[in-house]
Amino acid sequence: MTVGEKQAGTGNPPEVLDGPFSTRQLLRIDEALRLADRGTGLVFSVFVGGLDEPIREHAERLHRQLAEPDNSVLIAVSPNQRQLEIVTGRRARKRIPDTYARLAALSMVAAFGGGDLAGGIINGLDQLASHAGRG
Repeated sequence: MTVGEKQAGTGNPPEVLDGPFSTRQLLRIDEALRLADRGTGLVFSVFVGGLDEPIREHAERLHRQLAEPDNSVLIAVSPNQRQLEIVTGRRARKRIPDTYARLAALSMVAAFGGGDLAGGIINGLDQLASHAGRG
């Protein structure tokens, strides 16, 4: 469910839990996800929260739980742990090699360091989608 959709059967929009993002930031991230998905044919997801050790393995487990892991890209960010992982599925990796994922990660980390978590995620999604191209 995206931020603006209604919860099934309730007629009410979903409640936003306490978190690091304002409603406006959530809407911007949601739009960036939609644009990345639509523009590439890949499925992009973002996870923000605590990651268990080892961090990479936890991010890979989250990625495997996605509906289409082979075609998916997961950005996992743990602000409190100062950790970022980008996990690409088998088909997605052919279009976004590790080198390009690292470049996007560097850009995101720079934004995070400046206190812009949402902007870093949005820019990272845009860079990854640009590298992937049309699918």
